[in-house]
Amino acid sequence: MPRRKKPAGPFRYFKTSPEVIRIAVLMYVRFPLSLRNIEDLLAQHGIDITHETVRFWWNRFGPLFAADIKRQRINRMCGFRHWRWHLDEMFVKVGGETHYLWRAVDHEGEVLESYVSKKRDKTAALKFIRKALKRYGKAETIVTGGLKSYPAAMRELGNLDRREMGRWLNNRAENSHLPFRRRERIMQRFRQTKALQKFTSIHANIQNHFNSERHLVDRQTYKTARAATLAEWQNLAA
Repeated sequence: MPRRKKPAGPFRYFKTSPEVIRIAVLMYVRFPLSLRNIEDLLAQHGIDITHETVRFWWNRFGPLFAADIKRQRINRMCGFRHWRWHLDEMFVKVGGETHYLWRAVDHEGEVLESYVSKKRDKTAALKFIRKALKRYGKAETIVTGGLKSYPAAMRELGNLDRREMGRWLNNRAENSHLPFRRRERIMQRFRQTKALQKFTSIHANIQNHFNSERHLVDRQTYKTARAATLAEWQNLAA
């Protein structure tokens, strides 16, 4: 009887197949499901694992998948400069204390960068914008809200002339918060800042990977794009 070939890469020490690990991580991060929901769904397909196993998998492999997706996206878009960025911040409770989640979203609704801070001042805005510019280069236009920390930080960076502000201009960033809010309710908030920073980075990159703008294309185009996206997902961390 031929011996089963052992998985390569980060899966080589795990008895479970990489396909099961990928689907468990995908279900937990992308959809508003709890760990026990995923345990029950996999059990219906004959996969007997505990919810703590799912927790271990997403903590172990989630950052690997997210980093792979981000690296591929940056390589594809490194020469593209006609970006319209949308910057916004949202309130998030961490251990009962209010923190701020800064997010940079491009014109297609994909999250470029996420940053968690305790304050909403110029220092936090400056660190957040510098982090985004370092990874993605300069944007043609940067849309922000009315927070005064944005112009103060952009004036120091020398790109204040690229800033735009309007009542409805930042709806792209506001709408991008909705998937994260749904996940936040299921997870019953966060207890540590580090856990929030980790999850929001993983969640944003996986959402970007499956962002096919379904409302803008016909059914057949969407199915083709979905099949290609799932095929790329199966090759992550291979």
